[in-house]
Parts: sequence; structure tokens; C-alpha cells
Amino acid sequence: MPKLLLFGAISWLVPFVLAFAFYTPEGELAINISTFKAIMVISGGIVGAILFVKYFKGVKSAYLKEGAIAGGAWLAINLLLDILTLVMAFGMSLGDYLSQIGLSYLMIPIMGIAMGAAIENAKKK
Repeated sequence: MPKLLLFGAISWLVPFVLAFAFYTPEGELAINISTFKAIMVISGGIVGAILFVKYFKGVKSAYLKEGAIAGGAWLAINLLLDILTLVMAFGMSLGDYLSQIGLSYLMIPIMGIAMGAAIENAKKK
């Protein structure tokens, strides 16, 4: 369980810290918003894929179930940490957050389930 929670936090922390590289000291975005969003999605996907590969190395059975559990847990962790920072601390509206950022986090359980299913299918052969 600690690995599950740690990896969920890392999946949020790496893109969050990376985002600061694209802001000026005054808090203005220094690049085009579309480019920034693409970088965030790509970096999140890379980090998520690496973490899922590491996570599944410790899984011995029920890969699909484990992928769904990890994906759901990491989704919840990412949403919670984002709401605490972006909505509560930085003042972004919940509606804007969900439509601009939160919805993209559905890729987390999709990746976990897909990876779990792929491993399960490979083990059956």
C-alpha cells in the first residue's frame, strides 16, 4: 500500500514541479497555453507509464484488478492534490479546474487498466 500511495503522489508531483519552469517570476505563463497543456499531458503520461511499469513489477497476479485499483487510487490522489493546490490555494474555480485539467486525469486509470489487461493477456499465452 505505501508504494501505491507514493507512486500516486509522484505522478502528481513531477508534472506539478515541471509546470513552474514555464511561468515567469510574476506568475505569468511564459509559453503558449496550448503548448503548455501539451507538455503537461505528455510529461504526465511519461511519468505515469514509468510508474505503472515499476508498480507492476511487484504484482504477481490479478493484473487487471491491480491496474484498476492503482489507476483509481492515483486518480483520486491527483485530483485531491490538485484541488488542494490549484483550487483552494491558487483560487482556480472548481468548474474551470475540472474542464481544463481534471478531465484529463481519466487517462490514469485507463493506462493502469490497459497495462494490467496487457500483462494478464501475455501471461495467459
